[in-house]
Amino acid sequence: MSRRVVRQSKFRHVFGQAAKADQAYEDIRVSKVTWDSSFCAVNPKFLAIITEAGGGGAFIVLPLVKVWQIPDYTPVRNITEPIITLEGHSKRVGILSWHPTARNVLLSAGGDNVIIIWNVGTGEVLLSLDDMHPDVIHSVCWNSNGSLLATTCKDKTLRIIDPRKGQVVAERFAAHEGMRPMRAVFTRQGHIFTTGFTRMSQRELGLWDPNNFEEPVALQEMDTSNGVLLPFYDPDSSIVYLCGKGDSSIRYFEITDEPPFVHYLNTFSSKEPQRGMGFMPKRGLDVSKCEIARFYKLHERKCEPIIMTVPRKSDLFQDDLYPDTPGPEPALEADEWLSGQDAEPVLISLRDGYVPPKHRELRVTKRNILDVRPPSGPRRSQSASDASLSQQHTLETLLQEIKALREQVQAQEQRITALENMLCELVDGTD
Repeated sequence: MSRRVVRQSKFRHVFGQAAKADQAYEDIRVSKVTWDSSFCAVNPKFLAIITEAGGGGAFIVLPLVKVWQIPDYTPVRNITEPIITLEGHSKRVGILSWHPTARNVLLSAGGDNVIIIWNVGTGEVLLSLDDMHPDVIHSVCWNSNGSLLATTCKDKTLRIIDPRKGQVVAERFAAHEGMRPMRAVFTRQGHIFTTGFTRMSQRELGLWDPNNFEEPVALQEMDTSNGVLLPFYDPDSSIVYLCGKGDSSIRYFEITDEPPFVHYLNTFSSKEPQRGMGFMPKRGLDVSKCEIARFYKLHERKCEPIIMTVPRKSDLFQDDLYPDTPGPEPALEADEWLSGQDAEPVLISLRDGYVPPKHRELRVTKRNILDVRPPSGPRRSQSASDASLSQQHTLETLLQEIKALREQVQAQEQRITALENMLCELVDGTD
């Protein structure tokens, strides 16, 4: 009589658990925008959710991208002024992604089929990839050191792009044959993990080697549903979590070098469907409880944390669960990356828990438009020259008034910030 051999994995018994009701965030009107995105971003300090509001929703800007400076303390007032506005897209921006290793480098993409890479420290466009996607871009993902991009598009093509060379280095048409949106993420081995649909509208996952796109490393059919599967990949454990829009479950798989390469682990199920999902970076987890992932599930009117845990009896730090992980410090400056340099992320240890660095203000240095000299040309008539000088004088006067008003506003903001800090210190002292 043969006995089935169970694959050995330290993640085989990972289980998910919803946080208690008092740890959920209630009365949040989650956006009803039809864009297939997660609608949520999270780090160890803050949780950001796209909410329903007039004009298209908070933080969804048509057609601009705004960068916001969030103070360390909890603000007691609304923040209404971004520190910088990035102008370049002609249609709605639905994808934002920070470079994994370079300071202040932000990628944006959206309905105009264009990818723009910005230096938010100067407000300048570093790179613009205008002619690589003939239709709407569904997803964009950096590799671990930010040298390559994996993109999916409505034209059903999976592309690997070198953004600095402006070249498609590899592509695969119809990685998934269905017409519904496809998603792609890099794995730590350099492979591409994808989700999509079959020709019969069954949801499907795939694993691809970008050096050989002819045949998939793995291809598995899932189920029949219209919800796009959003993949959240953890490179430390090589676990990928699949969250379907409209589903009430999270399925997770371990990616290894052993066939069938993508191994099903388990499913977390709940009663209510999810509108979106946020994924906490590893440094924001509770290592004392063997927490290996935390999601923030968006309902129609609330946000609910979902905690993934590996059951362990020991209270000691589990080295095998928590290898050194990418921290918040950049490895490169924006100009260094643009010049062709690459660097792996700066790693940190979680042995003693993660202590966030002190708040670092993003300082934006934009070029003054008056410093840009007009091109030389034929000498104009005296009347035209006088009109130009008058217009220049008016422009300078307006800019000076704007500058003076902005300095007054900044002074008031600094005063409010100082008072709020004093308030926080007094509140902390009474706890």
